[in-house]
Amino acid sequence: METLRLKIVTPEGEIFNDDVKSVTFPGEEGEFGVLPKHANLLSLLKPGVIEIEKKDSQKESIAINWGHVKVSEDGTTVLVDSAVPLVGESESDIAKAIKEAKELVQKASENKAALASVEARIEKAAKLI
Repeated sequence: METLRLKIVTPEGEIFNDDVKSVTFPGEEGEFGVLPKHANLLSLLKPGVIEIEKKDSQKESIAINWGHVKVSEDGTTVLVDSAVPLVGESESDIAKAIKEAKELVQKASENKAALASVEARIEKAAKLI
């Protein structure tokens, strides 16, 4: 099974660093996915949810406000201003993560339609946990 190395870094430090099957990003020009051996590219990221499929096929989601992604044959590196992993061990942890994620994207965008779409994705991602 082929994988790609994914690193996600915020100003506070690294929040994700592992080999994954695939990852989907909220690109400035639209959502796009990255698989192993993807062509090199640089892209701006808008407020949204990074969706990760891990080696064991489990899904993980991380809400972001904005950032950049660099895809190369060596791996994929993401630099984001702020991020909230949508994970938790209890329902209250997940509810707290959803609330923080919604606040994060609301601060990053004034576009009400885009916010509604991102909030729906955040809630959908959290239900998959």
